[in-house]
Amino acid sequence: MYLFDNPGVFLKRTSIKRWPETERPREKLFMLGPDKLSNCELLAILLQTGFKHEGNSISALDLAKEILIEFEELKGLINVLPSELLSLKGIGKAKAAKLVAAFELGRRAAALKNGNCKSFKCSEEVASYYIPILKDLRKEQFRVLLLDTKNKIIKEELISQGSLNSSLVHPREVLNPAIRGSAASVIFLHNHPSGDPEPSMDDIEITRRLCKSFDIVGINVLDHI
Repeated sequence: MYLFDNPGVFLKRTSIKRWPETERPREKLFMLGPDKLSNCELLAILLQTGFKHEGNSISALDLAKEILIEFEELKGLINVLPSELLSLKGIGKAKAAKLVAAFELGRRAAALKNGNCKSFKCSEEVASYYIPILKDLRKEQFRVLLLDTKNKIIKEELISQGSLNSSLVHPREVLNPAIRGSAASVIFLHNHPSGDPEPSMDDIEITRRLCKSFDIVGINVLDHI
């Protein structure tokens, strides 16, 4: 049940434009900085406007609260689909596209930040960077990190997306970017949408084949995470 469906809940709501400037999310962002705003306020800035519901004005902040409740805070929004957002009252294609694009940009920015890391000293450091990026993805992905001689990331390549098996992850598809990028070593990454971290038989077989292929061309395989 939506909060909007409770008669009278929003009868006394006032348009954000009529709030004191110090309380408006956008003005607060400029005065205090984005880190001082709540998730709800940041989301309201992206939404920009609310909507009308049974004659009542629902503000962008009210709508943001409803979205966070529906998706159980930010975790549920990280990989939200446009169709899921469109199922909510007050969310049209423009708002849905804006939210999905914002979270995708955030994910890409996080990946770039990881790529600027000076170097990785161990597999645990790699895992600490990439688990937050990969753990909530709904589809299984296989990625390869190309590293230089100091274990600094040269580039990250997405090799396949979908159910991981030997037909989707062919050594040739993984070797090509590593050779083109002059990688000294590589690290393989892939996620399990099920949440089970244990490697499957396919995982083990793929790793074995890739290690054999990379050994032939003299590129070290440091780990498969």
